[in-house]
Amino acid sequence: MQRMLSGSLPVGPQKTGPATWRFTVWAPKCKRLALLLDATGVTVPMEPLPGGYYTAEVPGLADGARYWFVLDGGTRRADPASRHQPDDVHGPAALVDTDAFAWTDAAFVPPAPDRRVYYEIHVGTFTPQGTFDAVIDRLPHLRALGVTCLELMPVAQFPGGRNWGYDGVFPFAASEAYGGPAGLARLVDACHGAGLAVVLDVVYNHLGPEGNYLRDFGPYFTDRYRTPWGEAVNYDGPGSAGVREFFIQNALYWLRDFHIDGLRLDATHAIFDQGPVHVLAELAGRVADWRARAGRQAFLVAETHVNDPAVITDAAVGGMGLDGVWNDDFHHAAHALLTGERRGYYADYGSRDDLLLAMADGFAYADRPSPFFGHVRGHSVAHLPADRCVNCIQNHDQVGNRARGERLVSLIGPAAARVAAALLLLSPGSPLLFMGEEWGETQPFLYFISHLDAGLVDAVRRGRKKEFASFRWRGAVPDPFDVATFAASRPDWARPAAPGHAAMLAWYTALLALRAGSPALCETRRERANVWPLDGFGALAMERRGADGRFLLLCNCGKRATRVSVGASAPNRDYTRLCDSDEARFGGAGARLPGRLAATITLPPLCAVVYKCEEGFGA
Repeated sequence: MQRMLSGSLPVGPQKTGPATWRFTVWAPKCKRLALLLDATGVTVPMEPLPGGYYTAEVPGLADGARYWFVLDGGTRRADPASRHQPDDVHGPAALVDTDAFAWTDAAFVPPAPDRRVYYEIHVGTFTPQGTFDAVIDRLPHLRALGVTCLELMPVAQFPGGRNWGYDGVFPFAASEAYGGPAGLARLVDACHGAGLAVVLDVVYNHLGPEGNYLRDFGPYFTDRYRTPWGEAVNYDGPGSAGVREFFIQNALYWLRDFHIDGLRLDATHAIFDQGPVHVLAELAGRVADWRARAGRQAFLVAETHVNDPAVITDAAVGGMGLDGVWNDDFHHAAHALLTGERRGYYADYGSRDDLLLAMADGFAYADRPSPFFGHVRGHSVAHLPADRCVNCIQNHDQVGNRARGERLVSLIGPAAARVAAALLLLSPGSPLLFMGEEWGETQPFLYFISHLDAGLVDAVRRGRKKEFASFRWRGAVPDPFDVATFAASRPDWARPAAPGHAAMLAWYTALLALRAGSPALCETRRERANVWPLDGFGALAMERRGADGRFLLLCNCGKRATRVSVGASAPNRDYTRLCDSDEARFGGAGARLPGRLAATITLPPLCAVVYKCEEGFGA
């Protein structure tokens, strides 16, 4: 029994024979526990084990069999580590034989860190069908675009059929609405067959409010800290060892049983732990140990707004050892500069210097006072490999957490959106796209729910309106419970072939092909990049250097033409134009910049142009 508790899967059902299953649950709050087989009504007493665990082994069970735990002789609850919830969050758990999945991906190797291009989707809205299997049909589009990592918003079982996924309450159970565990396995296998890694968004800072029965089993939550979503998860208080193990085993489950290549950890700044080893560091260490044993590659990316380089610093030199971080500074700096918005957290941004800092150093806020947060924020990550910063100009948060879910192109127009794309895709760092961005999708991405509790639905409606007050956005907030809100959030797959949208897609595809084919543009050493302002307004330049030469990106983020001197490095070399956002094939009126770069040129409004000098720079 000790082997089971210290092994790879201490909680949840494990298949131990052709039709025999062992059930193990951590339930220190219970004095006795029984297993109830839903189909037969048979109750099996569970054996108590040290540390608050209970276990039982039962023969004669088929894959898919439903079961409950009976707590202290009365309350029925689904397994907290349920692998499948076919009857939603209030129903019984169901068995899943993950060893029976028909994998064909043994030869797949995820892309190297410098080759990661993320593409974030919400499974339920990415296609009209809203399923894992339907995503498979769109993989050729992603491959042709140049994406290397498909990132899934959370898929853990949530209440109802419509949700962003951050209200999940069964962390081990892939949502039935999307096709359940088997559907997820088919998608991952198909992605690997297409050469795409899969990144799964997981939520370890809170659980959803409906169907969350963890507190009936153990001290999963604490009132020592508060999060925007209520009680914090108990990672450092009494009984926290079992809580930590539960979530670490969840991460390993996705990597091992579903062949997931990377995990995106939601809002890690709301994971509170004052213990001797932070749970994120423990998680990274356990994943590293698993990688070594399994001979597999896997990576962890954190979402956090604190700009702490320790998160992505190697464990060997005292860091937490995660592999990447969502870089809000890049998004906020580009968004505020191009849209002019200054409300809410955009109050900290808006100058071209903010964007230049984010492009060159990773964080715009490093040991710098933040008016929005009211204190000095962050430390520099300029010394770390650039790929550890995951940059974007759109993601589910920054689009969906607007009152009306507007996409960037709807706010600034196609010409400025092409400039934003060039800044993202050619800057140091790992770029992340949000579904439909590449063709200039104008359908909104809105916040939606389908909670089964009417009182909770009303609370969400009120909360959303309050949340938007500081931004002073105009217009009514769409009802998150209305099915029309969900339907309006689907990208329109007819648009990639439509005029204008096809041109935007061509621009993204050209930039990603340029990046993929260039060691200089994939370079992770920040000293191989240089950025500088070109005028007193919104023009800027970026040079990337590598063994294949020098690339020069010139951008005018302003709405009027500007005459600029390119700078000391360019005039003495022969730079040839590669692509220009004003070209007709990309949706522009026609390229107006010279094919050979001169020392002084006029940049048209809202343009981005790439020049290359073949002169080698060395490895």
